[in-house]
Amino acid sequence: MSRRLIESAGLMPIHDKVMAGERLTYDDGLALYTHPNLNALGALANLVRERMNGNVTYYVRNQHINYTNVCNKGCKFCAFYAQKGGPDPYTMSIEEVQNRLRMHLDVPIKEVHMVAGINPKLPYSYYLDLLRAVKAIRPGVHIKAFTCVEIAEIWRQANKPLDEVFADLREAGLDSLPGGGIEILSDRVHMELFGRKLSGDQWMEISKAAAKAGLTQYATMLYGHIETVPERVEHLVKMRALQDETGHFVTFTPLSFHPEGTQLADLPHPTGDGDLRALAVSRLMLDNFQHIKTFWIMNTPQVSQLAQWYGADDLDGTIHEYEITYQDGDQGNKKQVLTRRQLIGLIEEAGRTPIERDSFYNQVHADDELDDPVRRSNPQSAAIPLAMAR
Repeated sequence: MSRRLIESAGLMPIHDKVMAGERLTYDDGLALYTHPNLNALGALANLVRERMNGNVTYYVRNQHINYTNVCNKGCKFCAFYAQKGGPDPYTMSIEEVQNRLRMHLDVPIKEVHMVAGINPKLPYSYYLDLLRAVKAIRPGVHIKAFTCVEIAEIWRQANKPLDEVFADLREAGLDSLPGGGIEILSDRVHMELFGRKLSGDQWMEISKAAAKAGLTQYATMLYGHIETVPERVEHLVKMRALQDETGHFVTFTPLSFHPEGTQLADLPHPTGDGDLRALAVSRLMLDNFQHIKTFWIMNTPQVSQLAQWYGADDLDGTIHEYEITYQDGDQGNKKQVLTRRQLIGLIEEAGRTPIERDSFYNQVHADDELDDPVRRSNPQSAAIPLAMAR
């Protein structure tokens, strides 16, 4: 049936390349992104998804910590950083970070994800102490922390060679780097929206240095703002080439832009069509990435459930608290949670097989008795609204 759908949509030339394991070109990416038949595109992406990952969908029990919203970059797409008329400034002390971790000690969390603004008043020692503090509370947890933009600031504060900085961070407990920071690899978009941050070339050099230091990394693309379709495809081609060179990326996550509270608030909200299309094209173009993730905070649980048939094989995780994108624009509500049972339900209802993973996609054999304390303490957590604000 899927072959007939693909054939009727005129996508057989790309289908034949996909089935032969042949790499798709930039022009193929443009054709896919602009093709009117989303279902045919999803069927094509699903062929690759199932070839690479079978029927399983992964999830992780994780916790996000955004340790400061003080930032000197002034990105036009961001509603997170402290500004007049926006969120109040904060920087967590080491003790506050540990208290956040203690709040969820009854959940067998496998990954702590830490990203934040660029606060130039934080010394080098703060970042090392931050990592050590996490390991002190959760000795076996995987720490995924610091985008390349944060690494650039940490490097500046350290005033030593970058390889030594990475060595210090790893010794303190850093296990991998998240995606983010560059948003999209376009000099035009960079200059217009986030000119104070790293350029694309600088971001890639730090990424290469991370790979050389033995750190894995997770890749992203922020889409749905002022970027063009050709710039989206160019981003995918550049990320694919970087992965060819380093091989250190674990997962790719397309992130949909939410305009609420940003300097781009007049732009339209993301759509299910746009989110599913971004996931499907990413799966088809990124033949050297094993996993494609749908981030339910931005895509919503409902779209993420459907995304399992449009190329995505990972729903991310429980999250617990997330301060970069808020439910319904409510910056007072930091609890954004799906419990393990809710994630399993989203996966099984879609006809997929749920697999709990660690940060490297090793299967975790979970104890069901340690499942859902979050649901008991926050019974409204099941009601995740469709509207999310970045």
